[in-house]
Amino acid sequence: MNNLIRLVDGQACIVRDDPWLLHEADNGAPVILPLAAWRERQSAEVLGGRAISADGLLLQVNDEPEALQPFLASLPLIAIDFPSFRDGRGYSQAYLLRTRLGWRGELRAVGDVLRDQLAHMRQSGFDAFAVRVDKSVEDALKGLEGLSVLYGRSVIEPRPLFRRGRLSQERHQEDSTS
Repeated sequence: MNNLIRLVDGQACIVRDDPWLLHEADNGAPVILPLAAWRERQSAEVLGGRAISADGLLLQVNDEPEALQPFLASLPLIAIDFPSFRDGRGYSQAYLLRTRLGWRGELRAVGDVLRDQLAHMRQSGFDAFAVRVDKSVEDALKGLEGLSVLYGRSVIEPRPLFRRGRLSQERHQEDSTS
């Protein structure tokens, strides 16, 4: 996959030799398939969680992350589709996979992925980003520098700002003196 950025030990790196192909099967390269197509191609061992699939799974906007729970141990990679930069359902899917379902493998954003989204995608739990092919991957790296202070909860920081460190202590002292 071209224009791929992956987080390695928290550092963003451009990946030049990613073998995964989206929707393109039967050329020997690993493929990322929509849920229905993925299920059709899997053996009973993979579907039963006793073997790792050679295929990655593409979670589309209308798919429920909970439907993946029986297969999580068999998946090498989950990609979440962003059909439009205006569609935010992928953020929720990623957050649910990381927090509620405990997915620890590679979680890749694919589709209409742009620089301005990367910092929020990272906070939602993504650790790989397939930037749109008509955009510069080098420029997109700057999008991961993103936000210096996060106010709300995220996969990276589950405590909201008012519950963190010094600010939380100062506010607690102000509340107790009033």
